[in-house]
Amino acid sequence: MKYTLYFLLLFTATSLLINCESKEKKEIKKMRVIFDTDTNNELDDQHALAYLLFNQSIFKIEAVTINTTSSGGNIDMQYAEAKRVLQLCDADTLPVLKGADQSFQQILPAIDSATYDGKAAVDVIIKEALKPSDEKLVVIAVGKLSNIALAIAKDPTVSQRIRLVWLGSNYPEPGEHNQNNDTIAMNYLLNSNIDFEMVTVRYGKPSGTDAVTITKDEINKIMPGLGPHITKPVIGRHGGEFNCFGDYSVNLFEHYTMHSDSKSRPLFDMAAVAIVKNPTWAQVYDQPAPLFTNGAWVERPGNPHKIKIWENFKKDEIINDFLTSF
Repeated sequence: MKYTLYFLLLFTATSLLINCESKEKKEIKKMRVIFDTDTNNELDDQHALAYLLFNQSIFKIEAVTINTTSSGGNIDMQYAEAKRVLQLCDADTLPVLKGADQSFQQILPAIDSATYDGKAAVDVIIKEALKPSDEKLVVIAVGKLSNIALAIAKDPTVSQRIRLVWLGSNYPEPGEHNQNNDTIAMNYLLNSNIDFEMVTVRYGKPSGTDAVTITKDEINKIMPGLGPHITKPVIGRHGGEFNCFGDYSVNLFEHYTMHSDSKSRPLFDMAAVAIVKNPTWAQVYDQPAPLFTNGAWVERPGNPHKIKIWENFKKDEIINDFLTSF
């Protein structure tokens, strides 16, 4: 009887240990991500990057790649802002690489040269995509799509190893900053076989990320002092010294002019990170990949390449998770 009890206890203890080890292995498997950003453009890029950094229990951030759009200055200014955010979030050991200052079309003729505009970012996208993995590399792109299009042009095999989640477009209507800054790069990717997910903006409509807003009053009330505090202060892009991202967030909002009477501001880019973290925070549907031609979307119903369209974002859940992540 005592031997039976002994073996029963041993079996139970062993099973518990195996279950714990199995659970631990599942918990430590993270989503591999590259964040592609025009960081110095307005203020939502910075908040999206900080949100990603404060969710490293879920995301394994392989690199931050930089591009330039028509606002926020050149590639050096975009790069400097990304470095500020990483320092303020106590994550400045992560690699940050300069990407396309010019457009896809301007850079493409030089893609086989030893040096070309954006090479560092393009190289790291290719390298990380080609690493052996059961899951595709997730590229969360919140600016123009030049870096990703150049990576596919340089090595077409990586298109099958990337899940591209792009914050951009007012689809099915025209317009939108990220799209307009390199429409040719976007069309190039829509014509490829890459997994393409469009996180819609839709200015002025409740169905896009334009509806994922936060007010300056909310920022002033909640953000001061949030995030890890670093010893050496960072000089902000508007001046001043900061020891945590929460205080820098307040400063960014202080220098931003609201465009509506509501005194609120969309955090477009942050919403793109949020739906990768939790897909239930928006609705998604498949769509044969369209093309943007002569200022309008052209539907291609017979196109076998289907993309995903994200819309109807759950603002409260996304904003609450953003704030609690700090």
